[in-house]
Amino acid sequence: MSAPDISVIVPVTLRHDDVAALFAAYREALDDLGRSYEIIYVLDGPKPDVLDELQKLRAAGHKLEIAQLARSFGEATALAAGFEVSSGAWILTLPAYFQVDTRELRALLDAKNDHHMVVAHRWPRRGSAFDKLRRDLFHRLIQAVTGSRYRDLGCGVRLLDRQVLEEISLYGDQHRLLPVLVERNGFRVREVDLPQSDRDEFRGRYSFRHMVGRILDVFTIFFLVRFTKKPLRFFGGVGGTMCVFGGVYLLVLIVQRLFFGQPLADRPALLLSSLLVVLGIQIVGLGLLGELIIFSHARDIKEYRVERIVN
Repeated sequence: MSAPDISVIVPVTLRHDDVAALFAAYREALDDLGRSYEIIYVLDGPKPDVLDELQKLRAAGHKLEIAQLARSFGEATALAAGFEVSSGAWILTLPAYFQVDTRELRALLDAKNDHHMVVAHRWPRRGSAFDKLRRDLFHRLIQAVTGSRYRDLGCGVRLLDRQVLEEISLYGDQHRLLPVLVERNGFRVREVDLPQSDRDEFRGRYSFRHMVGRILDVFTIFFLVRFTKKPLRFFGGVGGTMCVFGGVYLLVLIVQRLFFGQPLADRPALLLSSLLVVLGIQIVGLGLLGELIIFSHARDIKEYRVERIVN
């Protein structure tokens, strides 16, 4: 049996809408594409209610595959598991709840052209003024830290070329920032506007812990895309700066002691400046250790991607 054109992966995590209704909407939109496809549901841990609904769909004659993880590992892991069992030339990820107008999914295929990934941007977008402010701040932070400009990284509707999966590894919560990782690896990414679904409504509330986690994810991506293969540039920059500040401060204290007679015994500044110097040297040492590790594995690390060979 030949591989389908599109593998549709639906990760089911904490949030999900009516399974039968969403499946019917997705199937109708996929049928209209005129392409062969497969649908893979990945359950992030035991979800008896969702599994029962999916089994009923299979019993009714609908073709779909179900993969269930042993426990909850997160959406990124669920997507990675779906990637492993998929076989299509293109991968279409869809959320387990209504996000966009499913009738407009064709716009993703029409927009791909020579791009390796197409991500959806829900527009026009509903939401309160606070939600809009939160989204804007998050995407501005991403642009400032990584240099990549996106408007809706929270949307799970994405179309990927299979060769992208051979270069990118997902773990943790990196699924949200997957377009940034893909772009930084030399692939072409495009964002297209899709109408937001009338049923896309988040009724919960983002906790402070969740927001802090999002910010930390951004800085994790920043380190991964810029300093993974050049650790000394990061650690050397931070450690060197600390050494300079600590050394200058220590020199000032020594000059004050030798030429102006100011005592050092009762001044916390001496301890602080010395600590900055020692800590800076240690951080630089971490960068050197990282460079040694990278050098020893240099043969296994590829820093480039060949687009094509022209003879």
